[in-house]
This record gives sequence, C-alpha cells and structure tokens, in this order.
Amino acid sequence: MRSFRRRPGRPPGLAAALLAGAALLGPVPAAAAAAAPCPGLNRIAVPGAEKQISACLTDLTTAATVASGHSVAADFAGLTSAGAKNPTGVPGAQIDGYFPDSSTFNTAHGWNHDSQFVIRLPEHWNGGLVVAGTPGVRRQYANDYAISDWVLARGYAYAATDKGNSGAAFYQDGVRPGDALVEWNTRVTQLTRAAKAVVAQRYGRAPRRTYAAGISNGGYLVRWQLENHPELYTGGVDWEGTLWREQGPNLLDFLPPALREYPKYAATGDAAAHDAIIAAGFAPGSEPLWDYHAKVYWDLTQRIYREELDPSYDGATEAGTPFCAPGTPACDADYDYASRPSAVHRAVGRIALTGRIGRPLITLHGTLDTLLPITEDSDVYDELIRARGRDRLHRYYRIEGGNHVDGLYDAQPGLLRPILPCFRDAFEALEGWTTRGEAPPADATIPRPATGDLANSCSLTG
Repeated sequence: MRSFRRRPGRPPGLAAALLAGAALLGPVPAAAAAAAPCPGLNRIAVPGAEKQISACLTDLTTAATVASGHSVAADFAGLTSAGAKNPTGVPGAQIDGYFPDSSTFNTAHGWNHDSQFVIRLPEHWNGGLVVAGTPGVRRQYANDYAISDWVLARGYAYAATDKGNSGAAFYQDGVRPGDALVEWNTRVTQLTRAAKAVVAQRYGRAPRRTYAAGISNGGYLVRWQLENHPELYTGGVDWEGTLWREQGPNLLDFLPPALREYPKYAATGDAAAHDAIIAAGFAPGSEPLWDYHAKVYWDLTQRIYREELDPSYDGATEAGTPFCAPGTPACDADYDYASRPSAVHRAVGRIALTGRIGRPLITLHGTLDTLLPITEDSDVYDELIRARGRDRLHRYYRIEGGNHVDGLYDAQPGLLRPILPCFRDAFEALEGWTTRGEAPPADATIPRPATGDLANSCSLTG
C-alpha cells in the first residue's frame, strides 16, 4: 500500500544547493533487493547510451532512493516546502547512465561525465511516460521530489536529464555563445526518444501518452519541445518556464535594473530605486523577497547567463565580478541588453521561444515570482501563443502568492503559497484534456486561500 509522507523541515537552500546541487552522489549500487523481480531488466538497452547501470528497487521514490544512492537530496534542495507530502512505496526498476558527451561538469556517481540521465520504470505501469529537464543548472535528480515521486505513484514511467551540462560554470561548455543552452533542448529530445524505446522494451509496447513537465529552465524545455517536437509528446505542464526572446523581454533585461537599484533601496529605502525595480517588472508586494533574491539569485543568475550569451561584455573575465557596484568596469549591474551587438541578440535567438506550440500546454506562474517576474515572462508567453493562433492548445494559471521556489514559503508563510499542489492539479487537468477530451478550467488568476493546507492543496477552479 502506498503512503504519503511529510517532508522533513529545512530552511531554503543557499545558492550552491539551489542552482547546482553541491553534494556529490556516490556510485550507484549495482543491484538492490526488490519485492518482485524486474522482468528482462538485464536485457533493456537505452538507445544511444554510452553507459548504463540498472537496479531493481523496492521503492523508486525519494523515501528510499536518497538512502540507497539512487537519488541525491542536494539536487532538489529548496524546490518544495517542508510541508509537502509525497507518496512512497513504488517498486520497479531504475536505469542510470549517460549519453556520449565531451564535457565533465556532472560528477554524480564519480563518472565526471555530462548528459547523465535517470529512467524509472514502475512495476505497475499505467501506459504513460513523463519526461523532465532540470530547473536551474541542477542535475538529473532535481525533479525527484517535485515530479518523479508523484507521477511514479500514478503509474507513469519517468525520465530526466541533466541537460548536457550542470553547475554555475555551465557556460564553459560549447564553442559558440548559446551552445550550452542549445544542448539542453537537444538532450531532452534525445532522452524522450530513448525513454520511449526503453518503455517499449520493458512493457512490450510504446507509451500511449508522453508528457513533458518541468520547473523554471525545465518549464522552458517543455515549451521548446512542444514548439519544436510536438510529435514526441501528448502535452506538457510548464511550471514558470524561463522566457527567451531575441528582442526581449528576457532575464538579461530585468535583472540588471534590480542589481543596480537594490543596494540603494536596501540602504535608505530610496523611493526612486524602489520604483525602478517595480518598473523592471518585479511585482508590488514582493519587496520582502528582494533581499534574499539579491543575495542568492539575481547576481549569480545574471552573470552566468550573460557569460553564456554575451561573453565579450567582460572581456577575458569569466562571468563578471560578483556583486560589483554600478560604474565598475564591465559590471553586470550596468548591463544593457538592448544596446548590445547584434551577435548577442542572435545568440539569444538560437534558444528563443515563438509560442507556436503543437500540443496542449498548461502554464503555471506565481504572481510573486521574484526571479522571473510574471509580467516579463509567462504573461508575455501567453500573448505569444495567442498571436500564433494556438490559444486553443493553452491554459494559463497565475498563482496568487506563488514564488519561484516553494522552499521560501516556509520563511514567508503569510505572504506566499507553494505551487507544487497546483502543478499536480494541472497535471490531472492535462490528463483529462488529452485522454478524455475534458476541457480544463478557463485561464485564471488562482486566489491564495486564507486558510488550509496550502502545501498540499490547490484547485484551478479557484
């Protein structure tokens, strides 16, 4: 019998854990005891994989896999609230491995090899597959608590990838500006095709439905896949996906004003500085979150993505000067994307989104997202989809009080609400939409309840 457990309490993670997953995962055990054998596991081959290791496990969820070495908690630190409850007790098979790649950022298992993946095959399969790319620059286990545990308990096979590079220095991968981010899309496509073949080997037939799901950069990957490879998917859930547009807006537009103005606001409460941050797109009411994001997210995010897409801005310096004061040479607080050379805009254009989705997509975004402000991201993406005439394939839910990471709810319970339960409600709505023709609720701003178990309940009907 499956049970639901409450996540142990912990404070939101710091930058290293949030962006990279700092702890190292030891070698994957060659085998583990299982309640029942995994039929034909030793005969399953992941197409294109350079290395794979398989294990038959009594429980594929994080309740067991963290301890057994088949997941790592640092990879998903801070993404969910302490009160989030997850199912446990899902027996099945896990395959870890990697595809050929020349970069070595991912140190998991002591492999020192990128393009690592994990594929999980539950003993009791419902005929479906969920594929995820990781948020931030985390590794392949980053969605284990937020997505994998829950979809496995519903009977889905699950696959995730590190996107081909990971860690805060991901920009060192590739040759041309944008190469590392272009690889993210390629690796998700590669894994989706391979995972479908693995599912067919394990269960004797291909998945009847395949869903893409992801958070932040993982949400961007959902959007890109449904725009560029809709033939591979039945639909997707985009949880606050990153928006890249050659002409803007993108994070290189709105992060520099925050970096430039926040020190003045923090020091004196300067009204002009406050108004400049709001004008950049950050929501009124998000002010209590600014200090944390200034210390943990804004500076690092701006520098590493700017280095990937515009390395010439700071010359030979790599990823700028942390927390530099405006006026410092090549300071990212002074960065002006609009005035940068056309080559920079073309680099962004290589990863840009168009809104031309080809399969049903549900988007969720928090109104108090203080890393990717909703008015500069998902509001714009919804407009892009409408301009392409694809709004019949899209539902968009603005989650009142939602922030970029649910872990901050524990520090601001009176202000925020976790998005995780809304993601689960959205996933169920997508199932009904794509399998039974049941239209999801209309686009809406979902109000924040005044009471109740916000960590585990959400209704898209308000």
